[in-house]
Amino acid sequence: MSQLSELLSKNQNKNVEELKELLRIPSISSLSEHKEDIQKAASWISNKLKTIGMEHIEIIQTKGHPIIYADWIHQDNAPTVLVYGHYDVQPVDPVDLWETPPFEPTIRDEKIFARGATDDKGQMFLHIKAVESLFESGEKLPVNIKFCIEGEEEIGSPNLPQFLSENKEKLSCDAVIISDTDMWDKGVPAITCSLRGLCALEVTLKTANSDLHSGMYGGGVQNANHLLVQLLSTLHDANGKVNVDHFYDDVIELTDIEKKEIAALGFDEEKLKQSLGLSELTGGERNYPYRERISSRPTLEINGLWGGFQGEGTKTVIPNEAHAKITCRLVNNQNPEKIQGLVKKHLEEYAPNGSLVNISLGDTGNPFLTPIDSPMIQKAAEAYQNVYGKSPVYKREGGSIPIVSDFSQSLNAPVVLMGFGLPGENLHAPNEHFHLENFDKGILTICTFFELISK
Repeated sequence: MSQLSELLSKNQNKNVEELKELLRIPSISSLSEHKEDIQKAASWISNKLKTIGMEHIEIIQTKGHPIIYADWIHQDNAPTVLVYGHYDVQPVDPVDLWETPPFEPTIRDEKIFARGATDDKGQMFLHIKAVESLFESGEKLPVNIKFCIEGEEEIGSPNLPQFLSENKEKLSCDAVIISDTDMWDKGVPAITCSLRGLCALEVTLKTANSDLHSGMYGGGVQNANHLLVQLLSTLHDANGKVNVDHFYDDVIELTDIEKKEIAALGFDEEKLKQSLGLSELTGGERNYPYRERISSRPTLEINGLWGGFQGEGTKTVIPNEAHAKITCRLVNNQNPEKIQGLVKKHLEEYAPNGSLVNISLGDTGNPFLTPIDSPMIQKAAEAYQNVYGKSPVYKREGGSIPIVSDFSQSLNAPVVLMGFGLPGENLHAPNEHFHLENFDKGILTICTFFELISK
């Protein structure tokens, strides 16, 4: 790998400049005015894949934004790796909090600042550069490679599951590798072995047929805001446990070994409270340690709550309508659709007298769990060890990447989550960035992983 390290060092400026080109494209999937930018980003990646030597390159149009496919299949006795990533990015609001324009990549303090720098253009680009570097080093790739890169991850990947289901043979592989997560800390790599699932609901509670004057009707008719708060208060008990019948039925409790592994990662409660401006960390189930609560326990959160007058000043009305948005984070073995149904049933059964409650169901995503002793995970760990000089931490992530479970189930292949971002790189927030120290190291780790699994 010394020859490859020298090549990466020599090409670093060129590689970073190419990443800047991609980062300049405002490929925001959630905003219709950026539809052309999405197509532009897809074309840029397609052309880059062709330039580095990939074959059978396609830009596959969907009902939404396109999926890019490419492959290189020339090693008869080697495994096939499918690389997944996404080229769409989040909106940039609030733009006034960016120190430099979000789509004008800027390097400061050995970090590249731009929307998409770490989520996920920067990390996805590492795989393209890894393949290019292996080709440029004069060798054949040690494994067969397929790319599947989408433009809708930031809006829930609505069209990718169907694409996976309809193209199982085309996408068949021995492992799926995804770099859309982070390391444990600077210089400390991590492999994410668990992701929580997700389901969403929206509640609308109605009372009278219009808002009413609080002087003429106050004390005599129901206030939709009051009734909704009353209804939502039934969702948790005094210790933060979700108070929905059968919510925990399918939850598999952590083993003593798993609990010790989580505890061994370490946690500075005072530092976190200080950084968040909090005096207590008492959310969720108080009978569980903080790190277990945020990674290995299911949750029910009220994400939004509104009703009645929202403007400046005072308007003395009794609201006739109130709303709430709810999401649940789910752990392995929980079914998102089942949980949606249970929460919906609870809200309907506990609806206060004199109110009409309507529940609309939102997005769902399955949880994901992979055994850390699987061969592909262990080869990824070895690759990290070879490049970073440290064995990776195995971590359970509290967030959700719903498409990971779709890949695992549709292709019946192990999924390896090899992240190269760092905590605090502001993904989804102003001043998103990617530490360049993980640029060459990330490429080298991916190349090492390919070499290791080829044997």
